Amino acid sequence: MDFSHFLRTSLPLEERLVSFGFERKSDGWHLEKRLDKDFYARILITEGKISVDAIEEETGERYILLDVKTAKGSFVGGLREKVSRLMEQIRAECFVTNDLTEAYISWIKESLGIEGEFPWEDNDAEVFRCPNGKWLGLIMYIPFQKLGIDSEEKVHVVNLKAEDIPSLVDKKSVFPAWHMNKKYWITVLLTTVTDFEKLKTLTLRSYQLVMDKK
Repeated sequence: MDFSHFLRTSLPLEERLVSFGFERKSDGWHLEKRLDKDFYARILITEGKISVDAIEEETGERYILLDVKTAKGSFVGGLREKVSRLMEQIRAECFVTNDLTEAYISWIKESLGIEGEFPWEDNDAEVFRCPNGKWLGLIMYIPFQKLGIDSEEKVHVVNLKAEDIPSLVDKKSVFPAWHMNKKYWITVLLTTVTDFEKLKTLTLRSYQLVMDKK
């Protein structure tokens, strides 16, 4: 199973990985951890990827159905759930995770003097407008899948107006805009992996671009 989306929101800490039992090798961090009496997990964390295999204790073979999305049933579903619980434990104990949303909204209010609006009933989207009434930012809570990442986990993002977009998009913290014109807007993760100072700069530029619009 692929848990690389963890690296979109969290940063691993070496001392915590070691404490949990991970071993550093030439290709990354390795760990084998029992799932139940019949299977153990084999985990590899590299710079940009986290992969987990379920290994059958008796044969030493990888249980390939774990990665076959069309494979259904109580057994494979239960094994996936055990792997997911283990990985959530590892994220909680070995990674630093920080949602920047609250700090970011506070900064917008203090620096730009703008209050957010909730135009839709579900309150999963908050709009910030320039004095001219035009949007400068849209904060949303969306699944990673909307950004082309294979995960149903939801994350806070902000859409900002930008220029020279190809140079900004790294598909790590800055993505082509979701739900808005990709020619003029970007989507930025509001997570630990995003440079907060860069986020401020992008927001101020979005404000300038919207205010300068004729």
